[in-house]
Amino acid sequence: MKPVLIFCLALWVMAATSAQAQPPRYTASADGQEVTDSQTGLIWRRCAEGMNWDGSTCAGAATPFTHEAALQRATAQAASSGKAWRLPNVKELSSIVDKSRSYPAIDPTAFPATPSSLFGRPRPALATPTTPGASISAMATSASPPAAAAIPLRCG
Repeated sequence: MKPVLIFCLALWVMAATSAQAQPPRYTASADGQEVTDSQTGLIWRRCAEGMNWDGSTCAGAATPFTHEAALQRATAQAASSGKAWRLPNVKELSSIVDKSRSYPAIDPTAFPATPSSLFGRPRPALATPTTPGASISAMATSASPPAAAAIPLRCG
């Protein structure tokens, strides 16, 4: 009887050790303003544009951007910070969607106070407003904004 108990205990210890050895999905930067995604290697701002990291969460209100304004914002942020900020593509943005959550469908520890409204990557104006665009909602809603709509932005 004792060998079985010891064997079961050893399996439990090995399982607990392997579960603990897994690195976290997101690692916060020293100043807490960014997170690095261990699955993709991408670095994301923790706060939506317009919000600010206050040391423990994102404060303020997200600023909506049209596609052109979002491109200009990313370019300006890259120039002022010296970091290569750019708009994420649809695949990159969808990589931070957490399907186990909803409204917002994103890790609340890595991205605190994320607005639960339509959120994603603004798309350029299209010739036909009914033409499907490449917009994505990182908040797990299927609605797409009108072509020239301004929506909150997250730079990656």
